[in-house]
Amino acid sequence: MPAKPRVITIEEHYQDPDVVRAYAPEDSRQLPAIAERLNDLTNLRIKEMDGAGIDMQVLSHANPGLQKMDAETAVRLARIANDRLVETVRAHPDRFAAFAAIPTPDPKAAADELERAVTQLGFKGALINGTTNGVFFDDKRFWPICERAAALDVPLYLHPTMPHPAVIDTYYKDYAQDWPMILRAAWGFTVETATQGVRMVLSGVFDAYPKLKIILGHLGEGLPFLLWRIDMGFARGGGGSRSFRDVFCEHFYITTSGFFSNPALLCCVQEMGVDRIVFSVDYPFVANKPGTDWLPTIPLCAEDKAKIASGNAMRLLKL
Repeated sequence: MPAKPRVITIEEHYQDPDVVRAYAPEDSRQLPAIAERLNDLTNLRIKEMDGAGIDMQVLSHANPGLQKMDAETAVRLARIANDRLVETVRAHPDRFAAFAAIPTPDPKAAADELERAVTQLGFKGALINGTTNGVFFDDKRFWPICERAAALDVPLYLHPTMPHPAVIDTYYKDYAQDWPMILRAAWGFTVETATQGVRMVLSGVFDAYPKLKIILGHLGEGLPFLLWRIDMGFARGGGGSRSFRDVFCEHFYITTSGFFSNPALLCCVQEMGVDRIVFSVDYPFVANKPGTDWLPTIPLCAEDKAKIASGNAMRLLKL
């Protein structure tokens, strides 16, 4: 083993100018420092990677991406964004790889764009930002995307976005003004994306496509901690032929994006195994250095730390 393993991060965001121009006003607002870094794909980004000791980022479009657009616009912009992103990857192949933006409002076109991005552009899978115009990804209309991902042997990264307006109104409106992050990283993102993970297991999509691989960020959005309880609960009420826990641990990978906690990480290792955990930062919404400062403190052996730092990403994404 090398004395110092490579450090690869796989939930690292940017934004395409044409995609952002198509956003609704509320979706295009970012703090100036965040917007600067989302728009910078070379100078500042690489400088901050070097300063934190990150060898490679896997780039993906920030939310809401293409998931809140009409089908025609999403299909057109997916090709534009992916063709533009591959220029950056090809200019810096030792520093960047990419997940495709795919137009899920048109599932057949999304499957085709995933295949084009993987086979022609060399992308490593796709990242999907939350629900597609309010519809969860487990819906059978999206299964052609899952089928294509399984056939291509690439993962789909299910990333958070804002909760459904009805959920915001029922769960969060009392606190959203004074505590706006309740809708986002503090809670709402987790609830929305964990719900999506549960729905994917229940949907039967992994029985239909046994090679399908799903990535969840933020240490699995809390699901590893809850696996025993979820599994026990579903076992009481019947269900599928395989346990929830078995399906989740076979088909899901999780990342450390924005979640640098040793107790939480060790829970995930005990539930899922170290081979299912991939280092990520969530740049630029989270700074790089807290993540790389945390890596050496992980209370695991050098071999396991190397797997988390880069080995698992290299295997999963064929880097």
